[in-house]
Amino acid sequence: MSKESHICNVAAVQMVSSDSVESNLEIMSEQVKLAASKGAKLVVLPEYFAFMGTSETEKLRWAELDHRDSRDNAQEIQSALSQVAKKNDVWLIGGTCSIFAKARNKVFNAMFVFDQEGNRRARYDKVHLFKFTNGAESYDESAVCEAGKRPIIIDSPAGKTFLSVCYDVRFPEFFRRRNREDASADVIIVSAAFTRTTGKAHWEILLRARAIENQAYVVASAQGGKHNCGRKTWGHSMIIDPWGDIIAECNFGNNIVLGKVDFKKLQAVRKNLPALKHQEFNLRERLSC
Repeated sequence: MSKESHICNVAAVQMVSSDSVESNLEIMSEQVKLAASKGAKLVVLPEYFAFMGTSETEKLRWAELDHRDSRDNAQEIQSALSQVAKKNDVWLIGGTCSIFAKARNKVFNAMFVFDQEGNRRARYDKVHLFKFTNGAESYDESAVCEAGKRPIIIDSPAGKTFLSVCYDVRFPEFFRRRNREDASADVIIVSAAFTRTTGKAHWEILLRARAIENQAYVVASAQGGKHNCGRKTWGHSMIIDPWGDIIAECNFGNNIVLGKVDFKKLQAVRKNLPALKHQEFNLRERLSC
């Protein structure tokens, strides 16, 4: 779908993934099928949609080679994403899956994008790795994950589409244009597995802030519930418009959030409040005594 079509229907799939890849892929397939039946042309999956284990090191258990490196179709999760996208005639943004890094016992937390023909269009490796401890909970992605090195923006049916994963959303400069020639994102994708603790406090605030300051739609797909590994995630997948209003949202459990990227509304917001044109670049700090 092009901008001339004025509207692109999008969906955020929410899951409560387990440690069974087979079960997770079945649920994912059914949820994408349902989203497509309701008119979605771009569907977003949550972080770790295919596997949610008890520890960071379990990510190595189901890690795959990148299809382009393996030169075959033996990579189960990537193959499933391609097949589901083609079968349902949608662009599918595949949450994340673990892809072996060159460093021993390290993986990238990688997001893949497949078009409606099942062709791979992009891979984004999560740049910002989550670390949090409060005495009761402790997480450190860097123990197993290797950080990505660059942001990715692609053309999709929803326009200029910026890819991000979970903890990335806490870094506003990551989403901003680097110079005046860079394209502004029309839609920001956030695929996440926010903890119950951090999500309750910050999830909605951060998502709405990213929408407002970038004058872009945000499609946020999350893990949401109590997982069989004992972990609790915040859920509340949502779609936000460029004015910062939540246009669709769910609570917990397996769910689908549907919304529209309206290019006319996007243009109107940017015309009425031309903040993107007012962004200054290459500012130098001056310290005064």
